[in-house]
Amino acid sequence: MPAHPDYLIDGDSRAPTIILAHGAGATMDSPFMNYFTAGLAAHNFCVVRFEFPYMRARRTDGKKPGPNRAPVLIESWHRVIEKFGPAADLIIGGKSMGGRIASLIADDSGVRGLVCLGYPFHPAGKPEKTRTEHLAGLKTPTLILQGTRDRLGSPDDVAGYRLSKKIDVQWMEAGDHSFTPTKKSGRTEAQNWDEGVAVVKKFADGLP
Repeated sequence: MPAHPDYLIDGDSRAPTIILAHGAGATMDSPFMNYFTAGLAAHNFCVVRFEFPYMRARRTDGKKPGPNRAPVLIESWHRVIEKFGPAADLIIGGKSMGGRIASLIADDSGVRGLVCLGYPFHPAGKPEKTRTEHLAGLKTPTLILQGTRDRLGSPDDVAGYRLSKKIDVQWMEAGDHSFTPTKKSGRTEAQNWDEGVAVVKKFADGLP
């Protein structure tokens, strides 16, 4: 069986580049990642995806190790930015954990912008264990897309956090951590995902 590629690259390589990392539990080619990639590529972005070491290992050994420790995840991001830079031309981010790790290095890396698709403000059921301290002083222009019923950061939770003025939080109606809405909301997953793609495009187009 051929080896899985280190990177997936969609869209015109001459277009503005967005690098997206996966969340803690799903691969870079999950349905969520595929949908956002296809949508953004259709809007004339070059979308680069990669996997952290633990996720690459899952593909080869059949085991399911948990995420690498933060220094390994951070170093992975630095390597990808170096490969596809210059950093000042890049928008980085990703799904949940992928976006959170990107937010830790965005300022130091000097990237153009940051996009977090469902930010894990705290672990599910543990609102006291926040992951927000660095967000108060973030200088990189940032978009956070968040479902209104996200168990890792609800509207009530987020309203109580100190967030940098560089952060724009946009809410996906009735969406969970992957923006999937309830049936009674009358919305579909595709509607929320399409809306999310459109919001990311608007954010990226407005960056200097």
